Amino acid sequence: MARTRAQRRRYQVLVGFALVATVLVLVFANDVAQSGRESRSPRRSENRTFGALANRLITEENTAEARLAYLFGHGETLSRSVLLARLSQIAQQLPGWANDARLLRRPRIAHGLNSTIADLMAQRVNDDATIIDTLAQALHLPWTPVATVPESWVSAQQSLAQTGATWSVARWGLVHEPGLVHLDALSGALATVPLRAAVSALASSPSLVLTRGIGITAVAVTPAPLPAPAGQLVLAPVTLVHLAVTVSNAAVATQPVSVTVSVTPIGRLGTAQRQVMSVTLGSLDSYGFVFHDLATVPSERFTLRIVASGAPSRRGWSTTRTYLVTMAPSGAG
Repeated sequence: MARTRAQRRRYQVLVGFALVATVLVLVFANDVAQSGRESRSPRRSENRTFGALANRLITEENTAEARLAYLFGHGETLSRSVLLARLSQIAQQLPGWANDARLLRRPRIAHGLNSTIADLMAQRVNDDATIIDTLAQALHLPWTPVATVPESWVSAQQSLAQTGATWSVARWGLVHEPGLVHLDALSGALATVPLRAAVSALASSPSLVLTRGIGITAVAVTPAPLPAPAGQLVLAPVTLVHLAVTVSNAAVATQPVSVTVSVTPIGRLGTAQRQVMSVTLGSLDSYGFVFHDLATVPSERFTLRIVASGAPSRRGWSTTRTYLVTMAPSGAG
């Protein structure tokens, strides 16, 4: 049946409405898709930035743990000073890792992974510090503890194993998120070291055992002594003698040291004198003791005895110096 003019007009109007509706649906769908892509783009960027920072931190911590594990297994091949330097180098990195871990808490990442790794790394930093402290203290190295939260080395090692296991599950959380980020695993190198046996072996190693030794390495007298045989000092006829003594510490350990200076007159001139000074010497350090001026008189003769105490003398050094001192006569008579 042939359509009337009115029917054809209605049909054309309906087709027009359908076309407009289709266009509107397509535009809306495109806007929705574009909005979705735009909303995923910041997440992709955040996830990838987080992944790069987290993996860098994990790599640094894993490297340090591998170095520590090596020191526990091969430290007996090193000297005390070298071992101290390597432990100090690792310990100096720990505060930086703790700060980096805090920075990872923002912005929030899917599944709370940023908070998870921040908490785990903060704990592992303290665990590593505790184990370093344990070794340094067992070897009597000159050391200031670096762990901020007290714990035993047994707890620290167990914590390293537990946090590593927790992260081995959590680290896959971004694999299917925007950015497809793969997070590295935490090392178990230090968690499996037999620490008790390793520390005991290192503490008894000949190259690492603490051998204390000090010595008087220099004596300075003012006025400058005149020519005289060894062990004797001939000084100009002054009334005050300035004395300085340098003592050195040969051990890689802190060492309390005292120096005693005594004057014993020979004959009727002069008076007995005694002075004592003390200090704590650092590893392989030296210190110059400057004493109060010694009161003297012309023509006086006395025994000057200098004694350093606190540790045995190192081979080739002496902890005692004794001099026969003669004050030249006065030119007045």
